Amino acid sequence: MSRRQRTGGGSAKALLLTVFGEYVLPRGEPVWTSALLHILAGLEIEEKSARQALNRLAADDWIMSERAGRRVRWALTEHGRAMLTEGAERIYSFGRDRESWDGRWLVLLASVPESKRDLRHQLRNGLTWAGMGSPAPGVWISPHVSREPEAKQVVENLGLDAEVLSFCGPFGGIGSESDMVEQAWHLGELATAYEDFVREFAGMQPAPGDQVLLAQTRLVHMWRRFPRLDPQLPLVLLPPHWIGVRAANVFKDLRRQWHDAAQARWTALTADE
Repeated sequence: MSRRQRTGGGSAKALLLTVFGEYVLPRGEPVWTSALLHILAGLEIEEKSARQALNRLAADDWIMSERAGRRVRWALTEHGRAMLTEGAERIYSFGRDRESWDGRWLVLLASVPESKRDLRHQLRNGLTWAGMGSPAPGVWISPHVSREPEAKQVVENLGLDAEVLSFCGPFGGIGSESDMVEQAWHLGELATAYEDFVREFAGMQPAPGDQVLLAQTRLVHMWRRFPRLDPQLPLVLLPPHWIGVRAANVFKDLRRQWHDAAQARWTALTADE
């Protein structure tokens, strides 16, 4: 198994965010550099890369350093706590329930000119995080019309009110709804990602100590990508026996099984400082 498979292909910075969200955020206490280096070493991140990632997170206002003599510990900033709290709520609840669907679609038409390429990129990131897909250039769709306020907030934050239009309604009589879904979200690629996740973790039984701590970290880290990849389409729009349902159950069950042991190891690790 490659390093990218074991860590979910994540960078040192992304892995650190997982560690801060899973272990530091719930406690609200700063953590010494050595504890962070220990867990990242177990995830096969070199010390130099780990230290660089810490500095980048500090520069981006996610964390701040506190010096005690020659040693340094790290605490979440207000911005970091807010962002990780929002992310945790989305990650841990993701995939559990699917709301009923009335057949209506939210559609956004976004005519952002080439001269505003950076804004267009930010719009794509924001709408993707809101669960929207793009079946054609300048067109964004979601079967969750309740997400229009979230999409509106993305548009307004970028000052693109004049470039974007929205409307809601059912699919019409021209073309194929299933083809539109595939063009917007490439469900085959998403299914493969879910299959890899299930293959990686289903049936895993890590030993107490570092093994369960690292397994829990990898589990959460790999699951973090799915809220961005998976729009949580109504089951009627998905292939039969959708693998995403099983993957969500694997994540929920294993995180519950490993949680206490992983947290206990983290407590012991940080208490040794």
